[in-house]
Amino acid sequence: MGQNSMTHHRYELPIPGPAAEDKDAREILRVWGAGGKQCITIDTQDEGGPAGWGIALVDLARHVAVAYEQSGGMKGTVVLDRIKRAFDANWGKRKGR
Repeated sequence: MGQNSMTHHRYELPIPGPAAEDKDAREILRVWGAGGKQCITIDTQDEGGPAGWGIALVDLARHVAVAYEQSGGMKGTVVLDRIKRAFDANWGKRKGR
């Protein structure tokens, strides 16, 4: 099936409210788990460049921590610590895909 032939997937997450309401919003990252691997689409046209992605990754880690804490799964500080340790342990292990 071609990339644009499927408009919705049954496990697709909803578009967040502010993005759905902003006519100029655009998706910059999509991550799926498929076949035991991560499948990723990235829009690198953002003005922030690589440094902007560093900020976005930190923001993403914080959102993950909040989500875990809100679900009662784990304290946010513990989540952030585990994310950081995993990031540091895996830095430089893989290049490319």
